[in-house]
Amino acid sequence: MKLGGIDVGTTGCKLTVYNEKGDFLHKSYVEYEVSRTTGEHEIDASAIWDGVRTLIKETAAAVGNIDAIGVTTFGETFVMLDADDNVLFPSMLYTDPRGTEEAAEFDDELVMSIAGVKPHAMYSLPKIMWIKKHKNEIYQKTEKILLFEDYIVYMLTGNNQIDYSLAARTMGFDIRSYTWSRELFNFAGIEMSKLSHPVPSGTPAGRIRPYLEAETGLKGTIIVNGCHDQVASATGAGVFEAGTAVDGTGTVECVTPVFDTIPTQKELYNDCYSVVPYIEKGKYVCYALSFTGGAAVKWFRDNFGDGMSYEELGDLIDNTPGDILVLPHFAGAANPYMDSFSKAAFVGVTLETTKADMYKAVMEGVTYEMLLNLNHLKTAGIEPKRLYATGGGASSPVWLQMKANILGVPITALDAPEVGSAGTIMLTGVAVGAFKDIHHAANVMVKEKKTYYPQEKMNKKHMEVYKRYEKLYDAVRPLV
Repeated sequence: MKLGGIDVGTTGCKLTVYNEKGDFLHKSYVEYEVSRTTGEHEIDASAIWDGVRTLIKETAAAVGNIDAIGVTTFGETFVMLDADDNVLFPSMLYTDPRGTEEAAEFDDELVMSIAGVKPHAMYSLPKIMWIKKHKNEIYQKTEKILLFEDYIVYMLTGNNQIDYSLAARTMGFDIRSYTWSRELFNFAGIEMSKLSHPVPSGTPAGRIRPYLEAETGLKGTIIVNGCHDQVASATGAGVFEAGTAVDGTGTVECVTPVFDTIPTQKELYNDCYSVVPYIEKGKYVCYALSFTGGAAVKWFRDNFGDGMSYEELGDLIDNTPGDILVLPHFAGAANPYMDSFSKAAFVGVTLETTKADMYKAVMEGVTYEMLLNLNHLKTAGIEPKRLYATGGGASSPVWLQMKANILGVPITALDAPEVGSAGTIMLTGVAVGAFKDIHHAANVMVKEKKTYYPQEKMNKKHMEVYKRYEKLYDAVRPLV
């Protein structure tokens, strides 16, 4: 059986294919453009749909028929369709500031108690309110409002349903009852009927439309709702139990812990941590984000690495804590500050500072920032005892040992370069009977490489540095 996973991101989408034995078969990738101007950050839904169709045609030509395909996408951004499925308005990305005034109209405690998020313009509902207020003619023509997962599923099958984890990124989903919140939608003045029907992650939506069979070469392929991309990463890492988390280090870094009860501490939500339904009912995850994880390391390599590779730069570093502090806000600050205007800073540089010192400091700064996040989560009872590392950062032994030493927990590197796609394929395989359940799927798909354990002596030394790091944001922020 051939199982595919479509992963739609903001700059490109990919389709990865495995068989039911966990063997990788093929991957295709298509890029598209994002438009960012002052006050408007947009993406063309039609271009993404064209990219998905291209992916499917290329992949079918390479591997033949695919039995089932799951769909996972980035969150918040939505598509507005008329009665003939025409796109009515460019899709606003989560960074688009439109919706800020609308988000401020909500009662914080009400939204946090229902939707598990603090009101913010990044979410879908305030942006839909903005369109109704400022582009009412567009809103009145709108028959369907779909996030990208359910948009692609709808275009492939004619059935519009959205999984719980992505629905939670709208700010209008009740994370306890797993339904749209009538109270929040009524306050917003938005008809719930325009949105898709919520379903559990990994729910089949139907078979691919006949005209697409003729266009793509597929036959009878079952299309499955996957989940929000960060949930897919946690699934693909085999992280299912409370006390475990995935540490995904790509362009951004995101630690996604699993827990069994919904936190009630207001401080957690005030720091913009969001609570999201996980793939098993009654379990939840949240996202601890740093906007520059691997991006900060890449920036240093590209600009100051003198042509050296990551491996060569890593060979210059030992595992003792450095003397330089780096505030890694190269693209603003995510959790717990959510300060898009914060800037990066290097503190403690001298004439004796070397390239290796600076490189180590960047990696340490990114990791101290994640420790700051984990300490915030700990106050809400969310305390991962083990991390599973994915993404580009999982290929750096020196960085993984540094993370274990700083974070004080074991970190297991996974042999899964496309962990999000793997997670989608696991859900898809369960949906069509290729795997007995998600744990069987994990036994087949998740492959561990090596576990890095904290070195007690190094952890103590890093904690001395971390005490200084905790003061860095407050010291630097008034100056930039």
